[in-house]
Amino acid sequence: MKRPVEQLGSLVYFAGEKEDAPFREGSAILPPAKFPIVRRLRHLRTFLRHLWRAQTWYNIHSPFVFDFASQVLEDDRWFYAFDEVEHWRRQLLRDRTLLTIDDHGAGSQLRASRERSIASLARHSACQPFQGRWLFRIVNRYKPSTMLELGTSLGISTAYQALAAPRARFLTVEGCGASAQVARNTLRHFSLKNVELVEGRFEERLPVVLADLGKLDYLYVDGNHRYEPTVSYFEQCLQAAHDDSVFIFDDIHWSEEMEQAWEHIRRHPAVRLSIDLYFIGLVFFKDEFPVKQDFTLIPWRWKPWAVGWW
Repeated sequence: MKRPVEQLGSLVYFAGEKEDAPFREGSAILPPAKFPIVRRLRHLRTFLRHLWRAQTWYNIHSPFVFDFASQVLEDDRWFYAFDEVEHWRRQLLRDRTLLTIDDHGAGSQLRASRERSIASLARHSACQPFQGRWLFRIVNRYKPSTMLELGTSLGISTAYQALAAPRARFLTVEGCGASAQVARNTLRHFSLKNVELVEGRFEERLPVVLADLGKLDYLYVDGNHRYEPTVSYFEQCLQAAHDDSVFIFDDIHWSEEMEQAWEHIRRHPAVRLSIDLYFIGLVFFKDEFPVKQDFTLIPWRWKPWAVGWW
């Protein structure tokens, strides 16, 4: 089954809708009035800069990166998991149960209150549909056998990734006990028996889970959106990385601090190739790349005028 045509106007969203990323699929291009104007303008500026610089698959000469673009960004296949996860999301969006949130990271850009409904978290904090599809396709393409996620939230991103690799060993870490309980319900709903949810602060749990996994084929970081912790997670996980590992960092343009963290990560000597998709950033460690390369990419449907001569 092929996906519906996705246009930039229907995919671009602002952080006023999703607290942990700058844009939200399906929202209007104008941000909600409640979001601070300075931050709105910053996110608009950074996205337009990305749009201007980004290549589409028509401009890519690297065989590895062209394969990534064709298998992840331009793949027309619509997997069964997409509808299943979004059906579960819709159930969470109707759940008004209040949770007390323990936020150990940069916190919300919208709310200071620690009480949040499950519906609010599903709407504002969970990964968005197109990002979930990207994650699914990345996992489906590279087929990791050991996976680690830092930042489970309600388990929506976990489900997207785990459904693409049902035989992989998958550990996911969540710092908020209330969110972790909802995430456990998500794992049970999808019968994800290969996923183990570890509750606790990343700083305390990360060394333990890395020792447990031994080697790390795949890492997805979506939590504690600050420079020092993000860089620390990367450097710790790097000790378990190998030639075929894939590391993904969410919300790399969420703030100036996260952009600095992304710059540090992509410039690290161990990183041989980086891909900036604005919403997420990926790094690869393959020795086969003779020269370090950095790519800024965007789906062709979001930049249809870029067909090879720009």
